[in-house]
Amino acid sequence: MDFKAIKTFQTIIRTGSFNRAAEELNYAQSTVTMQIQKLEADVGVPLLERGKTISLTEAGRFFYEQSNFLLKDMERLQDSLTEYAAGTAGKVRLGATDPTASYRLPVLLQKFMNLFPKMAISVDIAGTAALTERLLRGELDMILCSPPEFNKELHYEPLFTEEFVLILPDGHPLTAEPLLTPDHLRGHRLLITASGCPYRKKLESVLQEYAGPPLDTMEIGSMSALKFYVEKGLGIALVPEVTLHPLPEGTVMRALEGGRVNMTSGIACRLSDYPLKPAGRSLYEFLKEELAEVTSKNDREGSR
Repeated sequence: MDFKAIKTFQTIIRTGSFNRAAEELNYAQSTVTMQIQKLEADVGVPLLERGKTISLTEAGRFFYEQSNFLLKDMERLQDSLTEYAAGTAGKVRLGATDPTASYRLPVLLQKFMNLFPKMAISVDIAGTAALTERLLRGELDMILCSPPEFNKELHYEPLFTEEFVLILPDGHPLTAEPLLTPDHLRGHRLLITASGCPYRKKLESVLQEYAGPPLDTMEIGSMSALKFYVEKGLGIALVPEVTLHPLPEGTVMRALEGGRVNMTSGIACRLSDYPLKPAGRSLYEFLKEELAEVTSKNDREGSR
């Protein structure tokens, strides 16, 4: 059954004639006549009584009532498909690691969904390794993460640098040091994340360059929780600066010389999915633009 023919039928009933329907739809009258003839052939019964005026048969009245709902549904579907193709509607399955997921993403998604209210977004929060596996299995459309292990099936685009700083209890001996280096961390209890965390791996690789006694460490499973353990005097920690606004009471924030523990973050998707479908592409481009501002801001503050 032809959608255009149903629309023509509805227009004939609304305007009261074949001529007026043809004018409104910008069709030749012969086209309108052929569409109605084909529609009646498709349904197998006459729908219109032809004469000086147009009237509906009993079947025509039933078809008119039912097709009115059908036409509205089809128009909504057509609008939805147009929005989907334009990247203004659709569903995106996003994965993200902390601290991005907790400290950066909420405000970004609020802004994005104000721009695209018909978007449906789900957020999966985990570590880079776990999110990469879900991405490769097709359970996610894209992930915000630290650089994943090399995989020829992945497309990864670095976007910004997560700046790390040292947080110490107020009155800690290291607060008196004018300049702190990784070597200063030895001899003080260092709070670290779980062994599979990319941030911990980066920290360990930096500290391996410095000779000295083994580190006194205490493992805390959550990056976001580290500052609260420092607040209670359990040790010192290197954490993303974005997590320290506001700074916990009774703590001090200090830069570590050279920023050598800073971590790159970016967007990954499956190479076979790149470029992404319209909805995913809209979110990808939005996040790419917004998160690139983080690096620009860091560069501006670093040059002061």
